[in-house]
Amino acid sequence: MKKIAATLLVVLVSGVLCRARSGNLTPYTLDRKQSKLEIHVYREGFLKAFGHDHVISATELSGQMQLAQPNVAESSVTFVAATSSLVVVDPGEAEKDRNEVQSTMLGDKVLDAARYPQIQFTSSGVRSVTQKEGVTELKIEGTLWLHGVEKRVTVPVQLRMIGGNLTADGELPLFQSNYGIAPIKVGGGAVRVKDKLKISFHIVAEPLSESEEITPRNRR
Repeated sequence: MKKIAATLLVVLVSGVLCRARSGNLTPYTLDRKQSKLEIHVYREGFLKAFGHDHVISATELSGQMQLAQPNVAESSVTFVAATSSLVVVDPGEAEKDRNEVQSTMLGDKVLDAARYPQIQFTSSGVRSVTQKEGVTELKIEGTLWLHGVEKRVTVPVQLRMIGGNLTADGELPLFQSNYGIAPIKVGGGAVRVKDKLKISFHIVAEPLSESEEITPRNRR
């Protein structure tokens, strides 16, 4: 019975994929080695000259995209970053200082990685599309889950097709307080982190082969 069930599952998945391809819907998966996501955190306050801006990189990314053609507006995307994979890079700063910032960032005063292990974005639609010189500019609407809070956001994206792969570049400003995070401050607020931060990303996605698409790992 298990073999029969498994066979039926493969047939069903293959049928769905065939229908997707016949409708010009092509699945892509994120290339972890070539993709990059960074969070830029800025300081402010009376003594801000004694503080530091921070650059934080996500080292564990995953994602899937369904690219619709010719109507790109019918495409969809899901993107996930492991909270514990966020690393403070801060070029030029001492390792001790970077480690202290990272410990605070992942602790319960900020991201609380133990309680909220994932940061996720799932699209719900594309509001506008323009094409110019090989670049498709999108505004992707969706839901961002961060620190146990979900918010509707609109992400501006520049999409390119390069050598059969998709590349997506963009920036998204966020306010920490909207997600229940109180910006860190020291010295009674003389030096503090700005509420507003910036997320920048460069995503590379490659098309899935049929054999990859029907494996249990890729169906999840």
